[in-house]
Amino acid sequence: MAKIRLATVWLDGCSGCHMSFLDMDERLIEIASKVEVVCSPYVDTKEFPENVDLAIVEGAVSSEEDLEKLLKIRKNSKMVLALGDCGVTGNVSAMRNLVGVEASLKCAYDELSDNNKGVRPSRETPKQLERVSAQHERVFIDCFLPGCPPPADAIYNILSSLIEGKEYDIFNHTRFGK
Repeated sequence: MAKIRLATVWLDGCSGCHMSFLDMDERLIEIASKVEVVCSPYVDTKEFPENVDLAIVEGAVSSEEDLEKLLKIRKNSKMVLALGDCGVTGNVSAMRNLVGVEASLKCAYDELSDNNKGVRPSRETPKQLERVSAQHERVFIDCFLPGCPPPADAIYNILSSLIEGKEYDIFNHTRFGK
């Protein structure tokens, strides 16, 4: 059996889903025997490659950079898995939608900052979109795995099923907010 080309990507989120991925522990060795990791924070790839079989995408779409990445991921991937509550619903990242970009930046940099109060980064941060969105609001998503973060067992089960072309049932392993 040929290895599938696997990518994992982190958009706007806390990286908890990628940490949960690593919590698969020794099962990572089994997964590694079936995949070629072609892009991931784990391997420090700089560009998203073409011909990816499965892209696992954590996080919400909050910035122009996130949107550009997600469009490229969709274009270059046969299957996209939205990983975690931020990817599936926007979750914590989308709380910004309640007050808007400017009010969020004002709170973060002008009111709550302990260092350099009132100083906002201008070139170091990507331009924020007016509205944070779940991944499926921007591109077609093939499958969803909710959870904050999804438990390692749930990630292992869905990943194993997708690699082997089997059906999966996420509700035995996770739910929103679990």
